[in-house]
Amino acid sequence: MVKFSKKEIEMFELVRTKTRKEAKDLEKHFFDKKIRVLGVSGSARSINDMSKENSTSEWLLTNCLSQAKKLGAETEMISLRDFDIKPCKACYSTTNAHCHYKCTCYPKGEYGDDMTNKLYDKCMWADVIVFATPINNFKISSMMSLFIDRLISMDGSLSPANPNDTKNVELNKKHTDFIEETATEKSGSGYLKRFNGKVAGIIVSGHEAGAAMTISQLFMTLNHYGFLFPPYSNMYAVASVCNSTHHDKSILINDCYKQEAKMLAKNLVTLAKLLKSTKNYSWDYSGKAD
Repeated sequence: MVKFSKKEIEMFELVRTKTRKEAKDLEKHFFDKKIRVLGVSGSARSINDMSKENSTSEWLLTNCLSQAKKLGAETEMISLRDFDIKPCKACYSTTNAHCHYKCTCYPKGEYGDDMTNKLYDKCMWADVIVFATPINNFKISSMMSLFIDRLISMDGSLSPANPNDTKNVELNKKHTDFIEETATEKSGSGYLKRFNGKVAGIIVSGHEAGAAMTISQLFMTLNHYGFLFPPYSNMYAVASVCNSTHHDKSILINDCYKQEAKMLAKNLVTLAKLLKSTKNYSWDYSGKAD
């Protein structure tokens, strides 16, 4: 058994109380009548930049959001290329309670990046998040990867036990030990998985191969973050190796893929409506170190 000082216990209990209040506020936000859909574009392409062309995956995302809006949802799209997102420093790997929400590697305010100052709040606002990315070398784009890595701060992370010494490794290890030793089925761990029960959809596009690997890469991470997926929750648009890449736009920008994006929107909004009408459901995750 790890020994904790009275002061340490007071700090850890204060964080737990704050986290439980946040959990209730999140539940209240999710179960109101509004359906909020956030589209996240991971493409670097813009007609005003080097490529001189707009993004295909972003075009699909725009159509998906347009249909969601027609179905009664509030929608917003963010293009990650427009934001300053710093790399994750993997504090979670030091110990769970070393990774904080909001990220204390880039603390909110003048020292924070756009992830801390803007994008976490947009993710908290959303009931549904649609992730759209091009296929870059058989995987998600580098921008989407940065974004996904930084979302770890929303996946179980807490406020720092000592706001004046946020990266005190020994204190944060003790905080983790405290959570693990005091967790019960009734009280829970004190960790808060902020995506637990939100709905996700995936859109990918590319020249030829890699769609399945890109979708799978996103799906496994998002599923472990706690997102729910309806049937037919992803779509991909790919061209062919038989054609040069300058033919891709004429192949991919078509009514078939547009309808796929609209169908995706309908499935996502349908699941969100079902969840909001079932207030007593819950999804279990580890009460200790996860």
